[in-house]
Amino acid sequence: MGLNHLAVDIGASSGRHIIGRVDNGIMKLQEVYRFENGVSEKNDHLCWDINLLYQNIIDGIRECRNQNLTPDTMGIDTWGVDFVLLDSDGEILGDTVAYRDERTDGIRQELEDKGILSFDDLYSKTGIQYQKFNTIYQLVALQKEHPEYMEQAESFLMIPDYLNYKLTGIKSNEYTNASTTALVDAKTCDWDYELIEKLGLPKKIFGKLSKPGTKLGRFTQEVRNYVGFDLDVILPATHDTGSAYLAVPARDDKAVFLSSGTWSLMGVENKESITNGESKEANFTNEGGYNNTYRYLKNIMGLWMIQSVRREIGEITGTKPSFPELIEAAKQAKDVDVVLDVDDARFLAPKSMIEEIKKACEDAGRPLACTNEDYHYGKELLDREKDSKKLSDIDKSGKDNPDVKKSEASNAPGSLPAGTGEVMAVIYNSLSDDYRRTVKTLEKLTGNKYTSINIVGGGSQDMYLNKRTAQATGLPVFAGPTEGTALGNLIVQFICSGEYKDLQEARDAIKKSFDIKCIED
Repeated sequence: MGLNHLAVDIGASSGRHIIGRVDNGIMKLQEVYRFENGVSEKNDHLCWDINLLYQNIIDGIRECRNQNLTPDTMGIDTWGVDFVLLDSDGEILGDTVAYRDERTDGIRQELEDKGILSFDDLYSKTGIQYQKFNTIYQLVALQKEHPEYMEQAESFLMIPDYLNYKLTGIKSNEYTNASTTALVDAKTCDWDYELIEKLGLPKKIFGKLSKPGTKLGRFTQEVRNYVGFDLDVILPATHDTGSAYLAVPARDDKAVFLSSGTWSLMGVENKESITNGESKEANFTNEGGYNNTYRYLKNIMGLWMIQSVRREIGEITGTKPSFPELIEAAKQAKDVDVVLDVDDARFLAPKSMIEEIKKACEDAGRPLACTNEDYHYGKELLDREKDSKKLSDIDKSGKDNPDVKKSEASNAPGSLPAGTGEVMAVIYNSLSDDYRRTVKTLEKLTGNKYTSINIVGGGSQDMYLNKRTAQATGLPVFAGPTEGTALGNLIVQFICSGEYKDLQEARDAIKKSFDIKCIED
């Protein structure tokens, strides 16, 4: 019997504990534990409940033992850019503010207006695309609001770094996640201390960077007592996209990678970073990857728009529609040909995604045929949000929102309000068109001609979007595996444990272990 390895894969809306093992060269996965995640308003900011996240992690680890699946190693991956500051006692200073919070509004412009830092200079150093929530802007915003935190801070840790610290007592900054801060030099792959000093941030809080594959340590005595065993904590690519890219079973080096989930991360693996002006204008990013590679990609809004529409309908009707129901609604509205820029900041965290899409169509001079009355549920949601203290990403578990009573439903459970199909059609049109444009831009920036698209992650199950992507790009789409992020996390553990000699051997095994579907125009 092979070793058991545990991937703790945490996204914006949920987390999973997945046990992986290798039997006769074949990868096998088993989900053991799942929990919800989300943001809530606290002290006028959107915040993560970091303590609840940690409690769910150790509860899930203990559940592995309860199910006789005790792991020998484990690794944690999460989203990027968010962080905590720790004081001299190892305690968090302030709240764990989430990237969708508005505190970074105007920070880039302020830095440029004061002559402190232009984005041109920042991109040439770090190669990280502009997103208003980049860590660098979050730190400047925090420094303005709470300068005392910077004075008291002894350590800076990204979210997975902090969770690892809680498990092991060891502080470490993992490279792939640190690269999302826009504070890591794209050439040296280390902190850019000149940049850090220019921003007036304390150099001492940024610790030595560790690469994926590092054996961090073992559990503290307190954790061992709680979960009932000990293991090796290994650093995977702790940035979830970094892990997802490892799970792409590309046929050759002419494949475009697409990690499809709440975000769509579309790009390629490069041996060198690309930080020229053309790349900056195209807003492509050079995130650190496994084995000294760069994930050269574009962040696209992704399935967040679909998830938000599904949540809104569920909160009003009392029942979230299934994804197949939403897809069928989009197919029925195939005559709708409106295309929006899904990367517009207006779609990042609107009170009502449905109303925002409708308004964007009007602003573009292409109003949807449905009437305002058809969208009463979107307007009702806006009213409801005013009194709500909870702002949560979509619950991937598919459970009904317990805060919404069935009796409050404005439609019969399971029915879709009028106009849903038109909204969904706009989303599918816009996502597939964005993918098309991104492939063309990639070819121009890299000088390569790409021959296929490999989609991993939960979004690879959306065969309608896969088909639309194949049609828009004219390229064959290879969909799967669906557990891309967790699998990539596990692959690093497999390699560290000697079960595969290197990444290529592991990627070859993916093709034998999972059903990879081919979709062509």
